[in-house]
Parts: sequence; structure tokens; C-alpha cells
Amino acid sequence: MISRSAKILFVALVGVFGLLTGADNIIDYPTNFEVVRHVMSMDTTSPGGLLGRAITNATLHHFVYGSIIIAEMCYGAICIFGCLRLVSALRSDAASFEAAKEPAVLGLAIGFALYFFGFMIVGGEWFQMWRSTQWNMQQPAFRFIGCIGLVLIFLRQPESTKKV
Repeated sequence: MISRSAKILFVALVGVFGLLTGADNIIDYPTNFEVVRHVMSMDTTSPGGLLGRAITNATLHHFVYGSIIIAEMCYGAICIFGCLRLVSALRSDAASFEAAKEPAVLGLAIGFALYFFGFMIVGGEWFQMWRSTQWNMQQPAFRFIGCIGLVLIFLRQPESTKKV
């Protein structure tokens, strides 16, 4: 029961994190929009042969930032829904609790993909974000990936078949 309760708590915490970051990005839109704008424009990276990848179109900057916010809100909401499904199956048999994990796994996977693909691969490597001393968000993204990934691994641990 303790392991199941911990899984529920951790999924809920990731859900709250996703909803909070999404809401913060809506409420204080200009702050993190600047990150997206500078990273995509590649205007704070040192000159090099990859600057042809830069995107300076403001409409695309807003589209990408909006997509990030939508992804944050989606993974947060799906994790909260998954948490509620897990709560409803808390005292069920192992197979029922396993089945209840699916929405939480989906939410965690979306969150993991957002930060790994969006921030590490696209931002970090495609737009060379790592070369910017001012707008490099790879360390925060890596922390998010680590936390979400650990919760996902813990959640996917098989349930004991002992009667609860």
C-alpha cells in the first residue's frame, strides 16, 4: 500500500508541476517567450555554420511557445487524471492497479518528450542553445527529464500480487 500511495503522490506532483509551469507561462507570457525567441533566432550563439537554422519569424516563435504551454498543460492534466484513476484503484488487485496506470504513463511520457525532444534535441542541438550563456535552458530541462523519468520508472514497477 505504501508503494502504491507513493506512486500516486509522485504522479500527482508531476501533474501539479505541469499545470503550474503551463499556467505560469500564460500568466507571465513575456518572460519565457524571450527564451523561445532568442533560442530560435540563435542571436546569442557564437557565429558558426549552423546559424542557417535560425528562425526569426515572430509568428513561429509564438506558435512554438504556445505549443510548449499546451504540452505542459496537457501532460499536467493527464497526470492529474491518471492520479485520480490510481486513487480509485488503490485497494484493487494488482491487475486493476496496473491497468489504472495507463493515463499516468501517457502524461509522464508527454512531459518527458516535451523536455527531452523540445528542449534538449530541438532547442539544445538544433538551435545550439548550449552555446548561449544567457538563454541556455538545458540544465533546467535535464532536471525535469530526470524527475519525470524517475517517476515513470517507479510507476512502471510491477505491483505485488499479494492481497492488499
